Amino acid sequence: MPLLVAGRRVRLPQSARDLVRAHPLLEERARLLRGQSVQPVGPQGLLYVQQRELAVTSPKDGSISILGSDDATTCHIVVLRHTGNGATCLTHCDGSDTKAEVPLILNSIKSFSDHVQCGRLEVHLVGGFSDDRQLSQKLTHQLLSEFDRQEDDIHLVTLCVTELNDREENENHFPIIYGIAVNIKTADIFRASFQDRGPEEELRSARALAGGPMVSIYDAKTEQLRIGPYSWMPFPHVDFWLQQDDKQILENLSTSPLAEPPHFVKHIRSTLMFLKKYPSPTNMLFPGNKALLYKKNEDGLWEKISSPGN
Repeated sequence: MPLLVAGRRVRLPQSARDLVRAHPLLEERARLLRGQSVQPVGPQGLLYVQQRELAVTSPKDGSISILGSDDATTCHIVVLRHTGNGATCLTHCDGSDTKAEVPLILNSIKSFSDHVQCGRLEVHLVGGFSDDRQLSQKLTHQLLSEFDRQEDDIHLVTLCVTELNDREENENHFPIIYGIAVNIKTADIFRASFQDRGPEEELRSARALAGGPMVSIYDAKTEQLRIGPYSWMPFPHVDFWLQQDDKQILENLSTSPLAEPPHFVKHIRSTLMFLKKYPSPTNMLFPGNKALLYKKNEDGLWEKISSPGN
């Protein structure tokens, strides 16, 4: 069944702007979201989702109350929620394999066994801007098309993407919203920034930069963050990239050099250093080829726990 807005089938393909013009409720919701001030989200009860990761949980979760992600320029942050059982998935999509990722997002919500008869699936798409290479536009189109292609009725509730999330300054374009969070208990979605992007921020970033596919990082049943085991090929020309100045890194390793947040180059450098240090991560980072497991402690912060069988 198709993608729906206010109970009516969405006609695709059409631009995000045309879509909201046809549905005033969508336009109003995007306007309200853009108008919010950015809320800094602390580490307590937070599960931070990096690029090409997804996390799903429900209001029954005793450890996690907030899912969030930021630093999206041409990327889109997707929230899918079932209104019956409150199961919520947040993911950070970069367009690498949207066709495979959308069913993954949908199946993560369906995996909750108490999938109730009442309620509906609601999707929220946020991110991107009017970039020169039209990468945001392409990703918006891919996501809308793929959600429309699924068998389930999926209700589009928030669309604040690409030209709807764009601001212009000195003839350069920038996203308005770079990050969002969703409160699992209340279903509130809001503009957010994050100081803490861990645990294992560099390892997770390295996996994405090395070309890893979308992965699920959280087990809601055990309330554990599960990282790896991952493998990747040595990053090509890593020494060359580490010798380049900031301008070269920005121009060559970003999809949108002018719109990146200030810490982008520093983040890429530290990720490249990590890939240089661990050209083949399997045994060095994942002893016994086991996942790294983390659980929230009493203070709501991540704490490493020993792998099963250790």
